[in-house]
Amino acid sequence: MKYGMFNELMEQPESLRRTLKSEGDRMARISNEILECRRIYLVGCGSSLSTCYSARDAIAMNYEVNMDVMTGYEFYYHRQIDYSDSAVIFTSQSGETADTLAALRRANELGLRTVTITNEPGSTMASESMETIVTRCGREEAILGTKTYMTQLLALYRILFGMYSDEKSDEIMGELEKLPGEVEDLLRRTEVECRDLAEEYSGEDIFYCMGSGPNYGLAYKLAMTMLMEGALKHSCPLYSGEFRHGLIERVEEGVPVIFLESGLPGDELTERALRFCEKLGAENLVFRMSDYSDLNGLMSPFVLAVPLEWFVYYLAHFNGEDPGSTRHIGKVRY
Repeated sequence: MKYGMFNELMEQPESLRRTLKSEGDRMARISNEILECRRIYLVGCGSSLSTCYSARDAIAMNYEVNMDVMTGYEFYYHRQIDYSDSAVIFTSQSGETADTLAALRRANELGLRTVTITNEPGSTMASESMETIVTRCGREEAILGTKTYMTQLLALYRILFGMYSDEKSDEIMGELEKLPGEVEDLLRRTEVECRDLAEEYSGEDIFYCMGSGPNYGLAYKLAMTMLMEGALKHSCPLYSGEFRHGLIERVEEGVPVIFLESGLPGDELTERALRFCEKLGAENLVFRMSDYSDLNGLMSPFVLAVPLEWFVYYLAHFNGEDPGSTRHIGKVRY
């Protein structure tokens, strides 16, 4: 049986192509405009927040920049803004997310430079932001976000790495252009193996998700929106370096732990945690960047998202659930 999410998965490559073509010049201009800002805030909720985490950590590994990630209401209620020469980039699939919209309006009141990345050009956030990047995905129905996740993350990488002119930024910018073809290939190659893996683990009720650097953002998305919202499984994300504070006392034989590994320096800690879990007899599910792609490890949130999407899609299926449906959550209401 195919659910609506299946078509949205398969539309990811073309969504990336259209966004690069339609928004490339605008993203480059925004990169130049925010280059001299004293501080940059990345604000989002749910799946959109995960793209902020990944983009921030990818940038922080290579450049010294004042950049904070916050949820919409945390920015609205709890952030003291000292510098008017700051930029805030808001991410929202619908452009109507109540908490993110509230944060946008506060930023506008403070005179900050505001940029919204959204899939809905007619949304309130698109109309009230100083600058808007429209991800060219068409309508998305699946609650956990697939093509909008990919294109939001693309836009963040394109804007933030576009602020720099060096070998690393040139490499990442070049690999972003290759991304549509890479995702197309991954969708074709990884479905069957991830379907089989999902069937094997369909009876499990809880999954821990672990990643380092930009993979923490993907671990957050995997746990918070893919497994809990899409597959209705209990789940918890954590940085690999935080394994020894909490989970080390809870993990035990038979407990599934999903590791995201991409050969980045912090993955030394991912490997340590993995070996510890092996000794205890935990059920380790390891998604390694090197098994899927030759792209730079900083691109792993794009690459590893594809097999994880298939895994969650079929995990829901084998439990009799539509992976794109929702019991209580709406894209806008709370």
